[in-house]
Amino acid sequence: MEIWSKSTLKSLLVPGGVLLLLAEVLLSTGWIPIPGYIVQYSYYAVFVTGILLSWRFHSSRVLLALLTLFLAHRAVEFFAAGRISPSGSGHIALEAVAILLPLNFIAFSFSRERGLSFPAILPAMAMLFLESVFVAVICRPGETTAPAFLHPAFWGRHLWSPVSQLPLLAFVAAFAVLLTRFLLYRKPVESGLLWSLAAAFLSLEQWGTGRTATGYMGAAGLILVSSIVENSYLLAYHDELTGLRARRAFNDALLHLEKPYAIAAVDIDHFKTFNDTYGHETGDQVLRMVAARLAHVSGGGQAYRVGGEEFSILFSGRSVAEVIPHVELLRKTIEAASFQVRGSEERRRNESAKQQKDQERRTRARRMNDRAESEEGDRRRSAARKSRKALHAGTSRQLAKDELSVTVSIGVAEPARTNQEVEQVIQAADKALYRAKQAGRNRVETAMPGRSRLRIVRRGTA
Repeated sequence: MEIWSKSTLKSLLVPGGVLLLLAEVLLSTGWIPIPGYIVQYSYYAVFVTGILLSWRFHSSRVLLALLTLFLAHRAVEFFAAGRISPSGSGHIALEAVAILLPLNFIAFSFSRERGLSFPAILPAMAMLFLESVFVAVICRPGETTAPAFLHPAFWGRHLWSPVSQLPLLAFVAAFAVLLTRFLLYRKPVESGLLWSLAAAFLSLEQWGTGRTATGYMGAAGLILVSSIVENSYLLAYHDELTGLRARRAFNDALLHLEKPYAIAAVDIDHFKTFNDTYGHETGDQVLRMVAARLAHVSGGGQAYRVGGEEFSILFSGRSVAEVIPHVELLRKTIEAASFQVRGSEERRRNESAKQQKDQERRTRARRMNDRAESEEGDRRRSAARKSRKALHAGTSRQLAKDELSVTVSIGVAEPARTNQEVEQVIQAADKALYRAKQAGRNRVETAMPGRSRLRIVRRGTA
């Protein structure tokens, strides 16, 4: 996957980058005069709305980031007392906040989402409390300059920024970390933290007080609020496990389909047996591996996870005859792929312990001369052997130690005289998929009627 693909740039810039650009235009250019009281009202409305939304959606990271922005801005305004000055308590608070703010955002980026239970947010709330006490102590009355460790000189004096060199380095480091984490995970919250911190930096560059600084800080909060909305959309329309678009997105796409088009139904062969044998964690690995191949299907197809081990691919503007080479290539790609089973060492230890316990149980059974229990044990072992035999003979072939592969069956359909509606085309694709399963799996079947039916049969596994 390309790092700077079109979709990546879009998810990075929208909506955070767009909102920050809009704030820059409104606050700095003066094209649209905005009274100070409107800025103040919007500022408080954003933070109240953001806190309520983050509470409603159990987003602890966004809630903590909003509280950090609000406390930071209020601290600078309180100690500055409305006066913008290069010295005094206000400037000390500005320098302290300019260091703590990016460090907090780095911490929030690395923290896991654990809901809004009291034990989950207590450490972060304690951290914010201690930071507030620290700022209050160094900004006590009579202080004119910040402690020396807040403004070390790494290079010559600079006049373009009201904050010192250490806070600038902290912001640069935070921007680098947040951008890297966005590129790794591509989550709306990571993008929101990045652009929100950029807006907060612009606020501090305005000395943290006044109409413009308040507007930038309000924009920082609004960006975080938008990340909650974007994340909710992502959860609703994308499958969290595989990263593919989910059933709701599939249903929406069906509403805009126009002829010609083709629909492919894809199902992982023997997935239930695979899950029962290797466990659900390995089953999740299988789903992610197959989804990764589906996401790159050729021919302009768009893949969706519609449930369990079932997937669908929409080919807009193509017929079944045009789609067949692409789905056949997809089938071969999945068949040739393999993956390493996670937790194999632990599983082998568990199996060894289980075998030892079974041996002890059988020994006790023999000593007690309990023939019925012995026969039951034989039956279970025979069933387990049959299950493993079916699995290895079917979709999962053992390639090497702890290395597995799977296969898929695919049914393809397009609108026909007897299948005019989208729902009927989907049913036809499902029936073709069922025929592929019945005919031996690991193959592609089409739903074209009569002699015109295209049948692609490959060596499958029973």
